[in-house]
Amino acid sequence: MIIVLRHDAEQEKKAVLKGRLKALGFDIHESRGVGSTLWGIVGDTSVIDRDYLMANEIVHDVKRVQEPYKKANRKMHPEDTVIEIAGRKIGGGHFQVIAGPCSIEAKEQMVEVSKSVKASGATFLRGGAFKPRTSPYAFQGLQNNGLKLLLNAKVATGLPVVTEIMTPEHLELFHDVDVVQVGARNMQNFQLLKALGKSDKTVLLKRGLANTLEELVMSAEYIMAGGNENVILCERGIRTFETSMRNTLDISAIPMLKSMTHLPVIIDPSHAAGIRWMVEPLAMASIAAGADGLMIEVHNDPETALCDGPQSMTPEGFDALMGKIRKTVEFFGKTMDC
Repeated sequence: MIIVLRHDAEQEKKAVLKGRLKALGFDIHESRGVGSTLWGIVGDTSVIDRDYLMANEIVHDVKRVQEPYKKANRKMHPEDTVIEIAGRKIGGGHFQVIAGPCSIEAKEQMVEVSKSVKASGATFLRGGAFKPRTSPYAFQGLQNNGLKLLLNAKVATGLPVVTEIMTPEHLELFHDVDVVQVGARNMQNFQLLKALGKSDKTVLLKRGLANTLEELVMSAEYIMAGGNENVILCERGIRTFETSMRNTLDISAIPMLKSMTHLPVIIDPSHAAGIRWMVEPLAMASIAAGADGLMIEVHNDPETALCDGPQSMTPEGFDALMGKIRKTVEFFGKTMDC
């Protein structure tokens, strides 16, 4: 980290700030120029908040030489992380497909969809029991009952399950859930991230609709800093000025995240555009760009779905898509569980 001091900084105030930094265990290398003074801060500067330094009246600017995330940083962990969940691997050339309804609505629906996506080759089953919705009047999910239906489907199909958590208080309910999803709205719910950091659950962390990639990785760092390093990143589209679709899928996020971090990266093409027919081309593009997996919404009757029907694929459509996914994954040299 480099601190640029104001040219008129008083010596006494410089000494006070220098003393504070040394007390934190940092070494300081000073370089004096004609119009400014630079301090090179040596040590684990990820523990220093830039705003804390900028609040000091003698500081003109603060520049990071290294990223503030350590555990998630590819520089610290050059090899891809491979996460194993119920015998299935993701990352490092291993590809997985998560499929199922956006929201669990009824026993019959969950049974039909879970059996169909397994038959088509999905390797994980998703289903929303607790649903964050923009409107307080929209369907909020079956909650505890929905979670029970999801776990029943897990037993019936043998597929590991993925579902979203809303609050740290619900963690004990997720004992038998294989992958805990943190949705876009909760990407910066730091108390939730800290709680998941102390758990042994694999966490699927979705990017917020208006967050940068560094902010996404920093949220992963919150989880990893607590001791849980089993984190999967998910790009699900961001809000832009475009109005022809719900969100804009940031395909460039895949190679960029791959350069920033060693964590697996998956794509949710369903939420990205919010349009059923766009799921296939976005899924194909994601595989080509280097994604480690896909998360696709499937509903047995999308027209009557209580949540996100326009973006949900039918079982027949998903089956046809899976055939193309397998061929594309193989073409790009990745392996996929059968």
